[in-house]
Amino acid sequence: MAITPSKSQPAPVAGHRLILRVDLASGARIGPGKVALLEEIARSGSISAAGRALRMSYRRAWELVEDLNRHLGTPVLATAAGGAGGGGAQLTEAGARLVAEYRALEAAAQAGAAAHLEALGRIGTG
Repeated sequence: MAITPSKSQPAPVAGHRLILRVDLASGARIGPGKVALLEEIARSGSISAAGRALRMSYRRAWELVEDLNRHLGTPVLATAAGGAGGGGAQLTEAGARLVAEYRALEAAAQAGAAAHLEALGRIGTG
């Protein structure tokens, strides 16, 4: 499954934003950082390049991917060893579905919360 990562986030309402983290029953924690990492890996084809783009070490990037793999019970990346011929990483079908479902949930939550975010923003302003 091909994925075209989105660089855009849902538009904040009047400068307010909702940040979504999902804690699955499996123990997996999925939030904006892990999803951004997967999107950047999909874009660059490299865990190390994705880490650099997100100002994170290769080790930290790999730890986040391994955490997802362990808790989901299926790999989110397919990797090839580096060396003279290069290497690389690409999202598996599960990884692409994770990103797509998270972004859909994020958009739905943002839309559903818009009026509440606006109301919270008005507290103390008048």
